[in-house]
Amino acid sequence: MSNKPDNKPILHTTFTLERTYPASASRVFAAWADPELKARWFIVPEGSRVTRRELDFRVGGEEAFEGILPNGIESRYLARFYEIIPDQRIVYTYDMHHDGKHLSLSLVSVQLRPSGRGTHLLLTEQDAYLTGEDGSESRARGTGWHLDNLGKVVG
Repeated sequence: MSNKPDNKPILHTTFTLERTYPASASRVFAAWADPELKARWFIVPEGSRVTRRELDFRVGGEEAFEGILPNGIESRYLARFYEIIPDQRIVYTYDMHHDGKHLSLSLVSVQLRPSGRGTHLLLTEQDAYLTGEDGSESRARGTGWHLDNLGKVVG
């Protein structure tokens, strides 16, 4: 049974983002693992309202982040962690929903490597857009915004 009422084909995309932070890998990793730190950089756009935030950062653990966007759309992000190597790597999947519509499913790998006096972060995301609509440009832009916010927290 398909959940695609218009029966459009699934669109697949991949993007990679890189950042170098003036902080140790353990500090950058902690910003992903600690719920209080993550809440400072994994945020909603100004004018939005968070309705749920949960983080169980362990292999098999889940993360939920829900809210109402400025345009009134209800947004829901649900993630599951598959591999966590402290200070080195995080692999997870997540689903995005808007107003109850399942938009996409994503596989993300985050790699942390020493770089001079800081840490180089390499994020690769593979997306399946279930509605057939290409959201890759806005997804990469939004993920980049989150990573820039991360830099403000760890820097």
